[in-house]
Amino acid sequence: MTLGDDHESSGGYGGTGQTRTRLPDGPGDGHPGPRRGPARTSSRSLVTVVGVVVLLIAAIAFANRGGDDSAPSSKGRDAPPDTAATAPTGKRPVDSRTAGIPSGYARTEQGAQSAAANYAVALGSAEMFNKARRDSILDTILVPARVPEFRATLDQAYSPEFNKNVGLNEDGSAPKGYTFVSRTTPIGTKLVDSSTDTATVEVWCGGLLGLAGQKSTSPVTSSWFTITMKLEWAADDWKVLTHSQKDGPAPIPGDGRAASADEMAKAVQEYGGFTYAR
Repeated sequence: MTLGDDHESSGGYGGTGQTRTRLPDGPGDGHPGPRRGPARTSSRSLVTVVGVVVLLIAAIAFANRGGDDSAPSSKGRDAPPDTAATAPTGKRPVDSRTAGIPSGYARTEQGAQSAAANYAVALGSAEMFNKARRDSILDTILVPARVPEFRATLDQAYSPEFNKNVGLNEDGSAPKGYTFVSRTTPIGTKLVDSSTDTATVEVWCGGLLGLAGQKSTSPVTSSWFTITMKLEWAADDWKVLTHSQKDGPAPIPGDGRAASADEMAKAVQEYGGFTYAR
């Protein structure tokens, strides 16, 4: 699958979106089953509460200790803590941008993963539906020799007919009174292969795509997909050499209430995106 073949399943970089965390419902919050009255506090439960408080105080005291200087350590005092495979490393993210896209990544495996995540966001953005902005994105993130081929392919993919199919005007702009949503949110990255000059990275993403408005025939929907990018070190940065996309893995949909058209449009306008780095 080439870049742009299935772009309609992804969501945006230049647009904005909403992130929502759903907490577990408490007992009796709409779930079937008898409601229970407040439990009576027994002497046993009182002892349990006191015991928990004592343990908590002890834990706080332990955490606030200056440390045992006599204990041997293989790390220096200023060494960063150990991190899990998907945790932040503590390294500073890139602080430069080219055409609005983070740039200047380290020539490391983590730098390649950060580049792939940010490039996935750019390629899934609403800005890709604008010819001038799309060309700028491609010039920024692609290996220079691949730009003409990708540009020709995407010019055919983002045709006036395609724009009309997703509810846009032929030039890719949103009709008056509607808000176009196209956003890609990376969930995680995985390094598949790497060498001194190349790296293959998979980016698992969630996406939003659609037109928010009262009478929209293309409402905003969500999707899940995995993008595979082969990156090459060129012009002192990681650049995209090849790109493909497949569906999933998709979680089981939750039972949350779908937002109204007005709520979705407001969220898109109020919530910004992120820069990804590991």
